[in-house]
Amino acid sequence: MKYEELDKLITEMSGENASDDYWYDVGVNDAMTLLEKFSELDWKLLSENIMDKSLEWQKRVVYCFEEENDAREISIVLSLIETTDKELFEMCIDSLRFLINEKNKEYIINNNELMEKLIKMASLDNMTGRICREFLNKLQ
Repeated sequence: MKYEELDKLITEMSGENASDDYWYDVGVNDAMTLLEKFSELDWKLLSENIMDKSLEWQKRVVYCFEEENDAREISIVLSLIETTDKELFEMCIDSLRFLINEKNKEYIINNNELMEKLIKMASLDNMTGRICREFLNKLQ
């Protein structure tokens, strides 16, 4: 089962002794390769277990998402977007900028709570605000 391999990989690379450089140089590619081989059961397990994972684990998996029009990735990102962690929130929005397209953007637009949060964050004069503004522009 590929989910178990991904879980082990990210857990090991999210630990105290893990190197961020190694994650970005090697781990990301390994994780993305595993995600490409996910079965529907693997996606179900990831979706069911993501909220129980550490904040670092969640950030690492969101960083790996890149498949435009993959509703499973969008759904997972949206489950994490309610976070109070600023960095994870920014990563979720950044990830959504690449996942969103004409076929699935209505899913975001119809999420009133998320849209309100995005509009509020877009008014900030910082990186978070810029990311949110770019994402909102892509939704139009």
